[in-house]
Amino acid sequence: MILLTITTFFGRMHPLVVHLPIGFLVLAALLDWASYWPNYKNVQAAVPLALLAGAISAVVACVLGWLLSTTGDYAPILLDKHKYSGIALAGVALVLYALTTPAFVRYVALPRKVFSVAFVVVLGLMSYVGHQGGSLTHGSDYLSLATLTKTERPKPTRIEQAFIFEDIVQPLLEKRCVQCHRAGKLKGNLRLETHGDLLEGGKHGPVVVAGNLTKSELYRRITLDPAHKEFMPTDGKTPLTKTEITLIKWWIEKAAAAGTIKLTEVKGYQNVQPIVASVLGFAGPTGGIVAEEGNRSRPVNPDIPPSGDTAQITVVRREGFVVRIMNYQPLMLDVTLPPKAGKSGVNLSVLKPLARHIIWLNLSDLNLTDGQLSIVATFSNLEKLRVEKNPISNEALKSISGLTHLHALNIYRTKITPTGLETLKHMKQLENLYVWQTGITASDVKKVFGDSTSIRVAY
Repeated sequence: MILLTITTFFGRMHPLVVHLPIGFLVLAALLDWASYWPNYKNVQAAVPLALLAGAISAVVACVLGWLLSTTGDYAPILLDKHKYSGIALAGVALVLYALTTPAFVRYVALPRKVFSVAFVVVLGLMSYVGHQGGSLTHGSDYLSLATLTKTERPKPTRIEQAFIFEDIVQPLLEKRCVQCHRAGKLKGNLRLETHGDLLEGGKHGPVVVAGNLTKSELYRRITLDPAHKEFMPTDGKTPLTKTEITLIKWWIEKAAAAGTIKLTEVKGYQNVQPIVASVLGFAGPTGGIVAEEGNRSRPVNPDIPPSGDTAQITVVRREGFVVRIMNYQPLMLDVTLPPKAGKSGVNLSVLKPLARHIIWLNLSDLNLTDGQLSIVATFSNLEKLRVEKNPISNEALKSISGLTHLHALNIYRTKITPTGLETLKHMKQLENLYVWQTGITASDVKKVFGDSTSIRVAY
């Protein structure tokens, strides 16, 4: 397993190293050609050194490229073209350098003009290698006549013009998934570029099944825990937001994973109309919604600042937090700290600069104390909080009671007792309370909040 990790690490250095031979070989060619001018004739002496550097870095790039090719699913034809042309380039560069050394010059004196013309071959071969590499990374049509003549689909200006797949679902897939699932790079033998690709599926069969979320592999993968090995997108790429997941869920479940069909032709489209309007840019900066469990929607809280320090998100992630961006304007975040992080201590203070942007917070099973949880009081726009499986007591509820936007609270398997509910008595906005293994019952909740309470108690 360690060997696989090392292989993957060094393989991913290929895109960095691959630019070195390009620079060195271009420099060698320019120095050689420039030396024909009297004012630059002395630069000819530097050509062998530039060639040597280009040849060595080309060999290193070939080795790292081979390691990278073993860690991903690439189109075999494109991969072979890139691989063998890259090896050929390294070989040609080595031969050219050898022809400049005294040992070879003594036996093979290549005419200077022939040597200079050889650089044309080197640069031509290098361009071919680069083109094949670009096709592997960005798709076989990345630099093609088809791309040059491609006509962009007109963006709809009204809800009535929007097609479900072409205007809503496909752009989401292109943004989050197509980089690894397209011609040239077929992870899992799966392409996600067209509706037909989704129905055809990959090595595990179709990835969407009309009307059936449990059998739709696409939905299962994007809703797994980010730490799960099958979670998509992988390799640290930005996950789909809650809004994007909601749209895909609705498309599969309610729109039967339809292809060419308009949004307004689907019964009940009004339930996602606000989300679609926001995604397509029909709504203003506060016109979006946040999707929650049960296909419900909630208007965006106007107290959330419209923008924030996104660089701080990187800082938070470095501390081990998993951060999902639910919405960009206003900036809304879903933050989770994996349970294992609690073993070495939890630094919740790093979240302070983003406190007003955190909407959902998962701090379950981190061995938190009442004092550590006091920082939650500063997350004034929090709507969902999970603190289950922590040794916290009724004292912790004092920090939570001031959260005026909190709708869901999970205190399962904590030391909180029915008496502690008195602290939350004024929280009329609370809708879901998860209390399994706390001794709290539905009757306790009614006793505190009254018989008219609409709080759903889950065990």
